[in-house]
Amino acid sequence: MDLFEFGRSLQGNKLSGNIPSVIGLMQALAVLDLSCNMLSGSIPPILGNLTYTEKLYLHGNKLTGYIPPELGNMTKLHYLELNDNRLSGRIPPELGKLTDLFDLNVANNNLEGPIPGNLSSCKSLNSLNVHGNKLTGTIPAALKSLESMTYLNLSSNNLQGPIPIELSRIGNLDTLDISNNNIIGSIPSSLGDLEHLLKLDLSNNQLSGLIPQELSQLQNMVSLRLQNNKLSGDVTSLVNCLSLSLLNVSYNKLVGVIPTSNNFSRFPPDSFIGNPDLCGNWLNSPCHVNHPTERATLSKAAILGIALGGLVILLMILLAACRPYNPSPFPDGSLDKPVSFSPPKLVILHMNMALHVYEDIMRMTENLSEKYIIGYGASSTVYKCVLKNCKPVAIKRLYSHYPQCLKEFETELETVGSIKHRNLVSLQGYSLSPYGHLLFYDYMENGSLWDILHGASKKKKLDWDMRLKIALGAAQGLAYLHHDCSPRIIHRDVKSSNILLDGDFEPHLTDFGIAKVLCPSKSHTSTYIMGTIGYIDPEYARTSRLTEKSDVYSYGIVLLELLTGRKAVDNESNLHHLILSKTANNAVMETVDPDITATCKDLGAVKKVYQLALLCTKRQPSDRPTMHEVARVLGSLMPSPAAATTASAKQQEATLTPTSLPCAKAPSSCYIDEYANLKTPHLVNCPSMSTSDAQLFLKFGEVISQNSE
Repeated sequence: MDLFEFGRSLQGNKLSGNIPSVIGLMQALAVLDLSCNMLSGSIPPILGNLTYTEKLYLHGNKLTGYIPPELGNMTKLHYLELNDNRLSGRIPPELGKLTDLFDLNVANNNLEGPIPGNLSSCKSLNSLNVHGNKLTGTIPAALKSLESMTYLNLSSNNLQGPIPIELSRIGNLDTLDISNNNIIGSIPSSLGDLEHLLKLDLSNNQLSGLIPQELSQLQNMVSLRLQNNKLSGDVTSLVNCLSLSLLNVSYNKLVGVIPTSNNFSRFPPDSFIGNPDLCGNWLNSPCHVNHPTERATLSKAAILGIALGGLVILLMILLAACRPYNPSPFPDGSLDKPVSFSPPKLVILHMNMALHVYEDIMRMTENLSEKYIIGYGASSTVYKCVLKNCKPVAIKRLYSHYPQCLKEFETELETVGSIKHRNLVSLQGYSLSPYGHLLFYDYMENGSLWDILHGASKKKKLDWDMRLKIALGAAQGLAYLHHDCSPRIIHRDVKSSNILLDGDFEPHLTDFGIAKVLCPSKSHTSTYIMGTIGYIDPEYARTSRLTEKSDVYSYGIVLLELLTGRKAVDNESNLHHLILSKTANNAVMETVDPDITATCKDLGAVKKVYQLALLCTKRQPSDRPTMHEVARVLGSLMPSPAAATTASAKQQEATLTPTSLPCAKAPSSCYIDEYANLKTPHLVNCPSMSTSDAQLFLKFGEVISQNSE
């Protein structure tokens, strides 16, 4: 075993005791990975002699003491991860000598003192994470020199002072997290220059002043957290941040009216609570023009004027009451100016809702009473309604009255209602009116995949076969939208909460009704980024260019959820980033959900699905497979209905003859078994495998070596 493999093999082995100083004598060591063990004691300063080591992983142990300044001598170091230990003392300035350092992670320790300005010498630094320590002092303005950095996390410390305007010089930054500190002053308007910024978290500080208008320039930003500060003014400066899918400005001193245009219609009430003078329909608070603090005195003339005005208004009301009522029809394309008070029209798309009218639905749900609510979404509330035929439907009530063009929306709903596939939730009908837009869908007994995997009270443990079935069904539904329906449809928001499960745990994709209908062979470009944090294709967020491969990326994240049982984003953890870091150490299988390892007979199949998920989430859309290819790969891994019978027959025949069965008699298992030979395609002898399948697995098998591109 060479030294490189030696270093990798010590990760996650429940090792205890101190780190042997003798390791510092292995100067040819390229990678030293002792992470995720139970090591204690201090980090030996002699490790600084490893001048050829490129990766040092000591995270996830119980290490104490200080960070040796001698580590600054490891001039070839690219990755230094000391996070999740019990280290104390200061971050040594000597680390500034690591000019080739790409990733520095010291999060979740007990480190104190300031952030060394010397780190600005690490010109190659792409990621700096000091979250969850006891660091003090101000944020060094010298960090502006780190022009290659994309991830900066300074959260959950005791940092003070203002946000340096110089941070706007880090032009490639996509994540900036300074939350949970004691930062004061205003939000620098210069942050609006960070054109690649996706996530900005300044919550839980002492920031004051207005929300800068310049933040509206951040057209790629998908997450903005400003809660628990002392910000004042209104929120209108954020209306043009069209990519935002998560906004929280709660518990500040904001005033004015909450906008309803653009993406503001998608944000739940919790985004704005705790601002007494901020008003809007969602907060159930009236919008007062002013708040008088002194009793006004009225002149006699003013009193007389008010009385006469009241008399005129009373006469107008009496005249209107005597006039016959002739309601005018709805104006085309408008939902904001109701002119008719007749009950809204209920459009029936499937016979399941035949003979129902709007009043029936309102009566059955007691005017959409809270007792019938079964779920909330970013843009809607979902109710359960049992129809006259005793069959339930799910009613999605949209929060806002979008889109503005009623006819186009109706046309799209008619198109979606005509789509039928066993893995798509059927749109039964709809009702569009000033009283609210209602969409009627098939009701799914077992809720969403998110509920099953992450819900507070898990209804059922999913074994491996069940997860594979769900993955395949969702892939087939998405493949149908992409390739088999006319016109083709891009979902735009593939995630585990949009995969619903029926009584047999058969998966059904929902919410594709908001997707845009595409013309063949054309992609769709939009300035409005749709999707959910953790699932959004980074290329789509960066360029606003939407293709089917954006859905493929999101689906890959769902696969990782199924494999690990973890959320796509959970506090400070990003699932995709976690899996990528594990692939670098060949430790992906450590993240497998225990419910899988307890029920899967062939972990090789689990590895293949990991590889497939990584292929789906490649950074370049052209490197990702199509959903037809994804479905074909997953289908090959599914146990055939006759698998048990075939296995039993094989066992019986084996007792009679030592000769194994021909490949053609077990095509499914052969397909999997031949995977190892696909790097030499001329050795593939299985007649059941097509050339295209072999080529797909060739491409699919190379993902581990390329996953970090």
